[in-house]
Amino acid sequence: MIEQILPGGIAIAEAFEDPPGLVPHPSEEALIGRAVEKRRREFVTTRNLARTAMGKLGVPAAPVMRGERGAPLWPKGVVGSLAHCDGYRGAVLAYSMQVRSLGIDAEPHGPLPDGVLPAVSIEDERTWLGEQAGDGPVHWDRILFCAKEATYKAWFPLTQRWLGFEDAHITFESESDTSGTFRSKLLVPGETTSGAPLTEFDGRWMVSDGLILTAISVQ
Repeated sequence: MIEQILPGGIAIAEAFEDPPGLVPHPSEEALIGRAVEKRRREFVTTRNLARTAMGKLGVPAAPVMRGERGAPLWPKGVVGSLAHCDGYRGAVLAYSMQVRSLGIDAEPHGPLPDGVLPAVSIEDERTWLGEQAGDGPVHWDRILFCAKEATYKAWFPLTQRWLGFEDAHITFESESDTSGTFRSKLLVPGETTSGAPLTEFDGRWMVSDGLILTAISVQ
C-alpha cells in the first residue's frame, strides 16, 4: 500500500497483522526481553519485514539493532525506515547512494486524543487545522501528527540530533479527498553529518482502509 506514496527503487515490505510463528533474530532478542506481548509482536513482525526488504535489495538478512534514541541500525550502504500501528506494519529500504534518507509513519485514521494536539503542533498549524474543521472525510490533526513522525524519522539519520514537534512547520496539499503532498519546513538549523544542510522535506500522505500513511524520501 505504501508504494503508492513512495518513488520507485525502494524496497517495501508490509503486513496488516502479525503472522503466527515469527521469531526475532537471535541478536534482537535482548531488545525486547522485557517487552509486553503486543510490543513484542509488532517488533518481531516489523523487523522480519525489514529483512524481507533487505532480500528485495539483494542485501544479506541482518539483525536490525537500535542506535541512539532507538533509531534502527541498517546494514552498510542501506537507509531505511520502519512504521507500525494497529493494523499495519511496514519497512522500507533503499541504497544510500540513491537515497539520502527515508521516513515513514502509520497511524489509525481517527482524531487525536484530547489534549494531544497542542503538544505536537505549532500555532500556524493549529490555525490551519481550525480552518479545515468539518471539511472533507479525513482527520487532519492525525495526518499532521503522522507527517511530523515521518519528518523526524527522515531527519535523525542525517543529523543525529533531536527534532521536536515545534521544530518543523508542516503544510499540506490535497490531490484527492484521501491523498496528497506535504512540506515540512524546518525551523532549526539543518546541518547534517554529511552532505548538504536541510531546510525542508517534501512528503506524501494517504488515507486508506482506516489507516494514515506518510512517507518522505530524501534524494
